[in-house]
Amino acid sequence: MSKPIAGFSKLSKSKKIDWIVNTYFSNANDAKSILKQYWNSNEKLQQLHDEFIENTITNYYLPLGVAPNFLINNKLYTIPMAIEESSVVAAASKAAKFWLDRGGFKTKVISSTKIGQVHFMYSGAFDKLQQFFTKIKPQFFEDTQAITKNMTKRGGGILDIELRDKTNDIPNYYQLHVSFETLNAMGANFINSCLEQFAKTLKEQALNFELFSEEEKNIEVVMSILSNYVPDCLVRAEVSCKVEELAQNHSISGEAFAQKFVQAVNIAEVEPYRAVTHNKGIMNGIDAVVLATGNDFRAVEAGVHAYAAKNGRYSSLSHAKIENGMFSFWIEIPLALGTVGGLTGLHPLVKLALELLHKPSAKELMEIVAVAGLAQNFAAVSSLITTGIQQGHMKMHLMNILNQFEATDNEKKALSEHFKENTVTHSAVTEAINKLRIKS
Repeated sequence: MSKPIAGFSKLSKSKKIDWIVNTYFSNANDAKSILKQYWNSNEKLQQLHDEFIENTITNYYLPLGVAPNFLINNKLYTIPMAIEESSVVAAASKAAKFWLDRGGFKTKVISSTKIGQVHFMYSGAFDKLQQFFTKIKPQFFEDTQAITKNMTKRGGGILDIELRDKTNDIPNYYQLHVSFETLNAMGANFINSCLEQFAKTLKEQALNFELFSEEEKNIEVVMSILSNYVPDCLVRAEVSCKVEELAQNHSISGEAFAQKFVQAVNIAEVEPYRAVTHNKGIMNGIDAVVLATGNDFRAVEAGVHAYAAKNGRYSSLSHAKIENGMFSFWIEIPLALGTVGGLTGLHPLVKLALELLHKPSAKELMEIVAVAGLAQNFAAVSSLITTGIQQGHMKMHLMNILNQFEATDNEKKALSEHFKENTVTHSAVTEAINKLRIKS
């Protein structure tokens, strides 16, 4: 059994690795060799990666793929996607090509407001707290001028500050609920810096407010932090075409396809067990682009899933309808993204990904990411209601299975040909490769 180690963070990278491989692995040399295989040979680039986080021992690679032929608001895009799951890039590409000939994707940013909160406890009368807040509200803006100066020049900054009474949930609990516009930055550091100054101003000003008793003056700030729930940072993406145009490449008529597609989406709207998997498919597309562009996919995931449950029950993020012979499919989702700051100016592949996307603004990136999610969802639901999800997915997964068997190039070629006409399952691939090896 391993023992705790003191001062691990102060060890050199080499000594960290030595301790890890000697403590946890039966073959320390093999483990060390694998870790070193993923180092970048460019020392400067490797140092950059080492300094992104703490206690770095190596790099963890994900494939970076591209999905071409996305027509978004009449502009053509090739979308970068960083993801490990088979068939995601292929499905997105297929959906992009399908809608390319039907007018493409239409998008609109509805709002780009982000939220931060100062959570505090106050034990006095609410009317006095309200008077206090009204008096010092201008002071919040004044005390953060040094922080907001540059953002305000560019047209962003603090939009509003509200006092919210949350005592029905927790005794003596109140909030400063603050809305922000951070333009092309995701804005986490900017928002948190403003909030921490608000907390400081709140406590200092309370000490001098004449209506407060001595007890009321001691406002306790619990925490000051941005929220990753951004229901007012919304983007809409949609596609539409005549119902009969859906017949192409499907074994059923356009009308039957449209009816079945809408039914499938309706089920995801009312059945949480289906909705979670339905939305996971949407996030396959969204997360892949968010990751490729150096944004925080965990924040996006948390915010999106909270939005999916905003009406008290977890539901589909996408919606579909047939009206006057037209099929429409759309999504409205909250996305707080940035194209400046964070990794966007540091990671070479992130820079490349953003250039591939024509160097988008944050709002344009919101639109692109929403489209990737909608395309992925269209491809998944289309497969589910026609051929089934496994046929396409397992064909894309074939190479992963063959790599598990350490198949040679000749074996891969032969078996890829074989499974063009046969169903891919793990057992079927096992049987086929064993037969091939016995013959050879």
